[in-house]
Amino acid sequence: MTTEAIAIVTGATGGMGREIVEELARTHHVYALGRNDDALAELGALSNVTPVSTDLVTDLLGGADSPSSLVPLLDLTRIDVLVHAAAIATRFSVESARVEDWRTAMDINVVVPAELTRRLLPALRAAQGSVVFINSGAGRGSYGDNIVYAATKHALYALADGLRKAESGAGVRVSTVAPGPTDTPMLEKLQAQSGAEYVPEHYIAPVEVARAIRTVVDAGPSTQITDVSVRPRIEVGDRKQGAPA
Repeated sequence: MTTEAIAIVTGATGGMGREIVEELARTHHVYALGRNDDALAELGALSNVTPVSTDLVTDLLGGADSPSSLVPLLDLTRIDVLVHAAAIATRFSVESARVEDWRTAMDINVVVPAELTRRLLPALRAAQGSVVFINSGAGRGSYGDNIVYAATKHALYALADGLRKAESGAGVRVSTVAPGPTDTPMLEKLQAQSGAEYVPEHYIAPVEVARAIRTVVDAGPSTQITDVSVRPRIEVGDRKQGAPA
């Protein structure tokens, strides 16, 4: 039986995902999940990283008969760390969002992490592992033109809080890491939608989010770090940028 520490990272090809994979690969064998095959190939060249090409909505929510590249992960007997970094964000107001917009965002941002966690709970319990949800400043507030994304992140807080209470007796630690505006393609797209100027150096470097996750994962055996906010050194609003996060 292997004693190698195992980590699974969703959204591994996103702006934060690669940094999270690289950080965890120093001490874990990381299964890096994503849809961008070119980026997955780059991750696969790293030591201690196994890339997994998957559409999580199809593979997890498509029904029992859906072919899934996740089967080898679901067969793991122990998992030490599960990081939910996969998410989508598109600006919508209540007026502009349609039912399909709500359902798409909720599926990816909330239902997928809930279902993947459920499927992996036996292995997480066996390792007394850690589940880390990547949230956002939008999980504690909202904007008129970013309501759908904010609503999913509010729901993700509820998911994390309830899971932490339900699994504490089994030794599973549950944490939320909530970055503010971070220099990622997702934020750049949101800024473009709003017409705001995008200045990368005004935002959090993704590597700093990965370091926050390291702090959570390395917490001592008698503790769990349940809620971490990662903010820019100078708040974006104080720079008159007005970028929500």
